Amino acid sequence: MLAPPSTISSLELTTQIRMCSIKKFDSPTSNQQLEALKRKQRLRERASAMAPPEDVVEVTEEVKAAETEKKPISSVLFIIAMHKEALPLVNRFQLTEDPDSLFPKGLPWVRYHGIYKDLHINLVLPGKDPVWGVDNVGTISGSLVTYASIEALKPDLVINAGTSGGFKAKGACIGDVFLVSEVAFHDRRIPIPVFDQYGIGARQTFSTPNLLRELNLKSGKLSTGDSLDMSPHDEASITANDATVKDMEGAAVAYAADLFSVPAIFVKAVTDLVDGDKPTSEEFLQNLVAVTAALDEALAKIVDFISGKCLSEL
Repeated sequence: MLAPPSTISSLELTTQIRMCSIKKFDSPTSNQQLEALKRKQRLRERASAMAPPEDVVEVTEEVKAAETEKKPISSVLFIIAMHKEALPLVNRFQLTEDPDSLFPKGLPWVRYHGIYKDLHINLVLPGKDPVWGVDNVGTISGSLVTYASIEALKPDLVINAGTSGGFKAKGACIGDVFLVSEVAFHDRRIPIPVFDQYGIGARQTFSTPNLLRELNLKSGKLSTGDSLDMSPHDEASITANDATVKDMEGAAVAYAADLFSVPAIFVKAVTDLVDGDKPTSEEFLQNLVAVTAALDEALAKIVDFISGKCLSEL
């Protein structure tokens, strides 16, 4: 029996046509099948002739990317893990919580939105865990909420903002706000060639030299993992990543944004010194309110700077 034309390759299609012609089927069904195969082959040849060359497709994609960078930014998506980190920004820009969630029913994710100058601002939180009642921090919630938010909202720019640990050996101090230059994971250890680099997942962030210079922010690399503390294995990986700051979402947000080719920047404020003398959890809670205020001030300046500009002007 001949395979349906839609399920076979061009080579198989040609072979079946030859077989039908050689065997000289007499039945009407076989003749109809032969004609169907020939029609399918003609359609494929026509489609192949009309398809643009690969180099043309690549040029078209480059042109689209260039046009996007020259278009004024109109939609910004903030991804923030904790409610306490997000609340000052919500109040500053008078953002409104969306009562009709864009996301599937039952998910804890929360969206705030509003207009500031010529920017449509969306701020999305992973919300509270339904069992434990705490903020959904970490890479899993970070990547999921970023993916769903980009798909639903189609932003021009993603901003992942939040608190972080810092390394005094790399020049970080409590209250410093960093504009991240590169992100990577420090707890995805896969000691197999190529998989090891996949696990690290190092990515350059979207370059914003004008923003960095204008706001006089510090710059450094960010390392991401799902633990607040730092094991000896984590420490070795963070050192290898040359990280100045450490968080629990950044590299996961970058991964999700990269799937959509949406530019993303990362703004991290230091609540605790990972290589300091105080316990990380104690120092984090002690400085959270004050450092969140510093983060809010920096984010407000960043939004003002972005307003009216194109991606290429950042």
